[in-house]
Amino acid sequence: MTEKLRTIIVEDEELARNLMKSFLADNDAIDLIAECENGFEGVKQINELKPDLVFLDIQMPKITGFELLELLEHKPQIIFATAYDQYALKAFDYNAADYLLKPYSKDRLDEAIQKVLERIQTEGKESDVAEKVSDFPKDEYLDRIVVKDRHKIHIAPVDAVRYIESMDDYVMIYTNDGRWMKQKTMKYFENALNPKNFVRIHRSYIVKVDEIEEIQQYEKESYIVILHDKTKLKVSKTGYKNLKGVLNF
Repeated sequence: MTEKLRTIIVEDEELARNLMKSFLADNDAIDLIAECENGFEGVKQINELKPDLVFLDIQMPKITGFELLELLEHKPQIIFATAYDQYALKAFDYNAADYLLKPYSKDRLDEAIQKVLERIQTEGKESDVAEKVSDFPKDEYLDRIVVKDRHKIHIAPVDAVRYIESMDDYVMIYTNDGRWMKQKTMKYFENALNPKNFVRIHRSYIVKVDEIEEIQQYEKESYIVILHDKTKLKVSKTGYKNLKGVLNF
C-alpha cells in the first residue's frame, strides 16, 4: 500500500468543505489531517502540519488563496477548487497540480488526486507553486501586500506603502503603519506595482511617487530623493531617468 497523502482543505464555505470531505472519505490515497475556513488558519496549519497536498479555494475572506501561497514556508502540492473559472490560467501558470471548477463530481476529484500521485512519483513531494506566484502577471497591479510577521499576518494596502528597500533575498516594505520584511524580489515589485504610482530609483529602492518631496544633486551626476518625512534615498543614473519620465521634468 502506498503511503497516504497527508491532506488539508482550505475552504471558507462549510457546504463545500463537507462535500469535499464526503468525496475524500473513501479515497484510499487521502489522509485528511485538517480543514481550515480561512487563509490565516490555512497558512498556520500548512506551515505547522506540513501536508503533502492542499485543496485550496481562491476567493476567501481576509486573504486569497494566491496570497496564502506567498506566505508558506512549507511547499505542498496544490489543487485549486473554486467557483471562478477566470483563475484557471493563472493556476496552471503557477504549476498547480490541478484546478477543480465548482461544482465538480467525485470522479473529477479522484482524477485530480491521481494527477498529484503521478506528479509526486516523478517530481517528488515538494511543489514550486509558491515560487511561481512570484511571476506576477504584467497586466495586473497589486492593490495590497500580505506579509507574515512571526505569528501575525498583516495586510498593507498599496496606498499605504511609502517605499521598498532591497535586502538580498527579501525586501523591507515601509508603510505609514510600520515596516515589514517579505521574501520577494525587487523585480517582482517593479512589475507588480503600478508604474504611475511607484518608481524604481535605485537597485535598492522603489518609491511611491507621492512620497517624494525633493530631488537633490549632491555630486556631479549624483542625486538623492528626500521624502516628506525627510528620509533620504540614493538615486542611480537609471533611477534619475525613471524619475524624469514619471515626473516629466
